[in-house]
Amino acid sequence: MSAVEQPVTPLERDAIRSVGTAHPRVDGPLKVAGRAAYAVEHREAPYDARPLHAWLVQSTVARGRVLAVDAARAVAHPGVVSVLDHTSAPRLQEGEDRELEVLQDDRVDFRGQIVAVVLAETSEAAREAAGLVEVAYDEQSHQAAFEETEDTYEPETVNPEMPARTEEGDVDGALAGAAVVVDATYETPVEHNNPLEPHAAIAHWDGEVLTLADSTQGVHPVAQTLAPLLGLEQAQLHVVAPYVGGGFGSKGVPHAPEMAVVLAAMTQPGRAVRLAVTRQQMFALTGHRTPTRSHFRLGADADGRLVAIEHEVLEPTSRWKEFGEQTAAPTRMMYAARNRRTGHRLVPLDVAVPSWMRAPGEMPGMFAHEVAMDELAVACGLDPIELRVRNEPDVDPETGKPFSRRGLVDCLRRGAERFGWSERPAEARATLEGDWWVGTGVAAATYPAMLNPGNEARISAADGGHYDVAIGAVDIGTGARTVLQQIAADALGVDASCIRLRIADTDLPPATVAGGSSGTASWGAAIVATAQRFRADHGDAPDPGVWTQAEATDAQSEDHALHSFGASFAEVRVHRWTGEVRVPRLLGVYSVGRVINPVTARSQLIGGLVMGMSVGLFEESYRDPRTGHVVTQDLATYHVASHADVRDLQVEWLDEEDPLASPVGGRGIGEIGVVGTAASIANAAFHATGTRVRSIPVTADRFL
Repeated sequence: MSAVEQPVTPLERDAIRSVGTAHPRVDGPLKVAGRAAYAVEHREAPYDARPLHAWLVQSTVARGRVLAVDAARAVAHPGVVSVLDHTSAPRLQEGEDRELEVLQDDRVDFRGQIVAVVLAETSEAAREAAGLVEVAYDEQSHQAAFEETEDTYEPETVNPEMPARTEEGDVDGALAGAAVVVDATYETPVEHNNPLEPHAAIAHWDGEVLTLADSTQGVHPVAQTLAPLLGLEQAQLHVVAPYVGGGFGSKGVPHAPEMAVVLAAMTQPGRAVRLAVTRQQMFALTGHRTPTRSHFRLGADADGRLVAIEHEVLEPTSRWKEFGEQTAAPTRMMYAARNRRTGHRLVPLDVAVPSWMRAPGEMPGMFAHEVAMDELAVACGLDPIELRVRNEPDVDPETGKPFSRRGLVDCLRRGAERFGWSERPAEARATLEGDWWVGTGVAAATYPAMLNPGNEARISAADGGHYDVAIGAVDIGTGARTVLQQIAADALGVDASCIRLRIADTDLPPATVAGGSSGTASWGAAIVATAQRFRADHGDAPDPGVWTQAEATDAQSEDHALHSFGASFAEVRVHRWTGEVRVPRLLGVYSVGRVINPVTARSQLIGGLVMGMSVGLFEESYRDPRTGHVVTQDLATYHVASHADVRDLQVEWLDEEDPLASPVGGRGIGEIGVVGTAASIANAAFHATGTRVRSIPVTADRFL
């Protein structure tokens, strides 16, 4: 029974038994007992009980050439097996991704690049020996400061393949005739993902098959990316990722450390090689959110209705590999205005390549847009919620398509009622409680509903009314194991306890990456398609051993604009003498389609709010332009929200479903919680103090 394509119809309402109900995480007991094996903890075959340990040697210059690598002292260190550099590492096939061309030549593109790998019997010996490797450089001049240069350019597209520039109408003319104009620049900093589990992998090469246990958001994408570079067939690269301790986008694509451990393993046939990237090394080698500079011009009539929107973005990329964050993308569809212009320009720098970080584009873009909208509300003398309601579009401004569901106004109004918005003073700097200025703010959130093609599932009938459901999806801690079991149960018309789910292995049917808030919808569509085909082929009482494999196709409407929406409300207190900023209350209300499991959904949305607060108050990486070195390269200097910062956090969602977006009726929840949150905090800080902050993080010095 080979793979077949099967059009997907939504789950019928009378078939819903498990979806929408609270199921505890199926992997919870293993995790709390410490028995869930993460990437480098694998010890079963072919990963032997005593793997070799790899340690990375990183460049100390931002640009140049490696003249020589002297590893004599390192090799002589007890326990050291070998040291690889660009003269001794296995050769890769030609590719188009400079980031993965590890140890292939003497070129240095950024500070922290891998220039050697030490292999030893223990991690302690490998680390000690890495410090003994001496590297001589021909250092060249570099540019690491984010400022517009003569090399600044406009790319053709930004992530993933969006046009860099769009324009409709007469923006300049409309702004010239507008009754009210907001003209300001908003900035977001360099941010680093920092999942709890650092990037890590253990690799084994037997001369024919490479086996890789990887901390990744997608096992099939890793195999598809690395196999051609290694000169291997897909069947020769076996990737697993049973348990992953978070990623926030940083593990969505392979990075240099994965290639480094694979190359090291191929020099030691029969021995497993283990690599755990340190927290400090992650700040150079595993991606980051690029800083952004957004120039907004909003023009409105006397009633606060937008007549023109302009959003011009300047942001860095690496000189050696282009990545353009789609920062202006949400501006194209968020509010109604006849005249609109958006554009992106990139500054090439000698730095590590930026990459995905939770809600790339939407987080920095909506921060700028929502603070600009708050400024417009003040300039128009309107309540910030009323301003947004007046600018609700009838159809998607970017495509002209009707929205499958646009619940923003409902989110704003429900949140306002729950948050006590009606008691909010109209004027800023109106409430002083003791030594604390108190204010409240609001911001809208949006995120596209994505459903990726190319996902397949396999369903087999087993004894006792059980079903084996297999798909190569990866659960990065979001609860995918649990919700996919629920979806499969309803699609097959059985109790969730009858489903035995296998995931996260390239031996299973292909699945796309756990990213873009698309996992549940995309993988769920494949499971629903397979279940429908299975029941059509074998009935509701199948014989044990029969099976079906199918791919979901045409599972999302092409005639509608598919987006989730939300509203973030924040209370902020600013100390009038010290400028200290506190956020005692945060509320998020979201329109995300059908929620598969309220337990895991609440966890995801609360996590998004916490990250949004962390972004708004603390997170900022600092790169020394003199050296290209990220000096805030640990969690002591790169600050994130702690328990004491997280006070009253509440989330809720509208009771709805969206069968146009996915067969399971949902639109994804992983990222929308972080969108808009920092803006609501900045807007609340203005309401508290009367001081407008147009960049994050919002820190005490802004109010002194």
